[in-house]
Amino acid sequence: MTLAAEHAYLNTRVSVMATRLLEPTAIGPLSRLPLSDLAERFRLSAILDEQHSARARSRAVEQSLIQVLLAELLILVRPMHTAERRLVLDWGGKYALFNLKTLIRGKLHNLDQKEIRDNLFELPEQMRLSEQVSADLFRAENVLELLRQLEAGAHRTIARQAREIYEQQREPFELEAAIDQRYYAGLIRQAMAFTDHHLDPLKRLIGAELDRINLLWLLRFRFSYMLSPSETFYHLVPSMRLLTRDRLLQLVNLESFQGVIDALPPPLDQLLADSRNIVDVQKRIGRYAAGEAYRVLHRTQSAVARALAYLILRERDLLFLFALAQGQILNLPAAAIEIAVELAEPGCHWAGTQAA
Repeated sequence: MTLAAEHAYLNTRVSVMATRLLEPTAIGPLSRLPLSDLAERFRLSAILDEQHSARARSRAVEQSLIQVLLAELLILVRPMHTAERRLVLDWGGKYALFNLKTLIRGKLHNLDQKEIRDNLFELPEQMRLSEQVSADLFRAENVLELLRQLEAGAHRTIARQAREIYEQQREPFELEAAIDQRYYAGLIRQAMAFTDHHLDPLKRLIGAELDRINLLWLLRFRFSYMLSPSETFYHLVPSMRLLTRDRLLQLVNLESFQGVIDALPPPLDQLLADSRNIVDVQKRIGRYAAGEAYRVLHRTQSAVARALAYLILRERDLLFLFALAQGQILNLPAAAIEIAVELAEPGCHWAGTQAA
């Protein structure tokens, strides 16, 4: 059976869904729509429910958009083989880890169960923490007990590493960084386990995502949090594309933001050459990673890589929609909303005035 025949159904599904992706030129007109039009166009009735607080409305919109993304994910994994399905489900599993972080923060700050539950994502069964809604987790006396209980479930590896780090350092930042690191390391292992035509496009796709994540983490850890080179490197997950282990070792030892930007490999060196701050870097490297996802979506025969590329791009679009809706719910100035959806530079007059 040919590759095209074997994955014809999935490739067709991906191609049909890809028509839902926003064109780059669509964000500007959407940013000028009133809330009522946004609600009607994207079926976000929660936007208009003024009986609830702005925070509750914003949370309901976010929940609705994430459910759209994960519902599409479940449609795409149905025809996949076991390894392909596991990779894509694990990509979506980051939302279960967001819930885990919410539980941890709730324990750290002694929040009541209702407040914690109100901040959990509603997830499909295939992706949720199997124990996340159990009374035992909510009754856990502290973070360590919560993590020990999670070690009995599907996320045992992440929970074990997080517990060991927290036992040693008792630092919430280190705990969450360990969860993120283990998540991305797991995606790499699964992608690299493929030995067929899926491998190269998956390396391109996930590698570009890791290049984006690693650069942002490196800049924040070194120059915002002022961590040492060794501490910063410990939190990174070397990519199989541009920011490999050896290159990250070189970059973490540089002493300035500009020094890191200047030492980046092609094409990042040109793309980020005149970046002024981390927000600027985030916008530009986000566009780079999105461009790589578009290439995988439109130029590869790997159905699983195309499906994952679509989901990455769809998530980006839905986050833009959330930023548009949230900005209007909170009555933010139009200039601030434009910065959030990358229509304006972060160094504009409004941003500078607010920072002052």
